[in-house]
Amino acid sequence: MSDDFEDVLHAVGPRLRALRRHRGMTLADVAAATGVSESTLSRLESGQRRAGLELLLPLARAYDVPLDDLVGAPRTGDPRIHLTPIHRHGMTFVPLSRRPGGMQAYKMIIPSADRPPVPDHQIHEGHEWLYVLHGNLRLVLGEHDLVLPAGEAAEFDTTIPHWLGSADGKAVELLILFGRHGERAHLRARAH
Repeated sequence: MSDDFEDVLHAVGPRLRALRRHRGMTLADVAAATGVSESTLSRLESGQRRAGLELLLPLARAYDVPLDDLVGAPRTGDPRIHLTPIHRHGMTFVPLSRRPGGMQAYKMIIPSADRPPVPDHQIHEGHEWLYVLHGNLRLVLGEHDLVLPAGEAAEFDTTIPHWLGSADGKAVELLILFGRHGERAHLRARAH
C-alpha cells in the first residue's frame, strides 16, 4: 500500500473525533444516529479500527458531510466541478451544492414552449427561495398567480400548493435554494 493511502487512513480517526466534538455530540449520540456501537466508534476514532464504507456512509450522513471530506481524500488538482443535470417534469435542474442533507442549491432551466403549460401544483415538505436569472417566471402559489421578471426573488413554504413555469413561453433560468425541514435562506444587510 502506498504511503499516501496509509496517511489518509491514519487521519480518519482524528478527523472523526474532531467532527463529533465540533458537532457537540457524544459517542452515544453518534451511535444512536448511525446504529454503529459506541465501542466501534471509539476504536475508529483512536485508530484501533480501520474504517470501511459500511461505517463511513452512516457517519457521513450523521455529520452531514460528503464522504470525501470525511476521509480527507486528497484533491485531484482539477478545480472544475462536474455537474450532472437532473431532468424532471420537462425541466432541467443542475445541482450546485454537494452537501448531503441541509440546504441545497440548484440552477433550474425551464425550456421554451409553443403552448403555455397547465399548472400542475406540487406539495412537499420544505422551504424554497428562488431568484430569476433570465426570462419571466410564472409562480402559482396557493391563490396567487405571479410573474417574476429577471432580478426578482421569492421565498415560500413548499407545503403550500405551488407551480413554476414560463410566463410567456420563452425559456427561464433561475437559482433555487431548497431546505427540507424548515431551513430558510437568511439575507443580512449591513448598515452603511
